[in-house]
Amino acid sequence: MPTVTFTRNLQRHVDCPSMSVPGTSVREALENVFAANARIRSYVLDDQGALRRHMTIYIDGVLIRDRAGLGDPVEDASSIFVMQALSGG
Repeated sequence: MPTVTFTRNLQRHVDCPSMSVPGTSVREALENVFAANARIRSYVLDDQGALRRHMTIYIDGVLIRDRAGLGDPVEDASSIFVMQALSGG
């Protein structure tokens, strides 16, 4: 099963430890995470279910392409890394 990991800055706002979940796409994997932890959903997705503008997701170190549908495929051994863009000094 793919493993979904959230950056520490997100973990400061909501408890979201890494989870191995079933899924063949980013959307499926994230929906399984949200089923277990609904609070993190609003930090990651907007009201339309698309990735929020300030969020980024990498699969095995490669930036996803489908920010709206989250249809990028994942494999059983994939690492999905969810991070929030930070700015400022």
